[in-house]
Amino acid sequence: MKEFLRNISPKKAVRDLVTVWSEPNKHRWPVLGVAMALTFAILMLFIPESYRTPLEEPEIIYISTWEDGRTEQEIIASNCRNQELKDALQARIDARAELRQSLYVAMGRATFLDVDKMVAEAEASRAAEAAEAAANAPPPTPDQLVTVEEYCARAVG
Repeated sequence: MKEFLRNISPKKAVRDLVTVWSEPNKHRWPVLGVAMALTFAILMLFIPESYRTPLEEPEIIYISTWEDGRTEQEIIASNCRNQELKDALQARIDARAELRQSLYVAMGRATFLDVDKMVAEAEASRAAEAAEAAANAPPPTPDQLVTVEEYCARAVG
């Protein structure tokens, strides 16, 4: 028994597997498929039914952060404050994008690239995408035609 166990080593087993697998054999893939199917079937027999139960749907709890009795004016005023914050954030993002673009233009000029041509192509591409988006957009509803200033004026009056 000691001699039998002495001849077994993982390194030899891996080397033997690579040798056998690398030899051309038309039955290699079907045998692999049958082996995997049998392994899966045997494992499914030993896994208890309790581990194969379907997952329960999670319980969803909605949390409201607004007061119950808010008036229409309070809602509009809150929306307007949030729109002002959103506009300020978008202005910062736009300024940052403009700075980044100017840095790329300066780097392009420093590396002797035709930056003006690249900028013109990018603007033409953006204009074409905007025209396509406008052509495919549904017509606006009357509520969408109201400007932010008109909407916020409702809170005051």
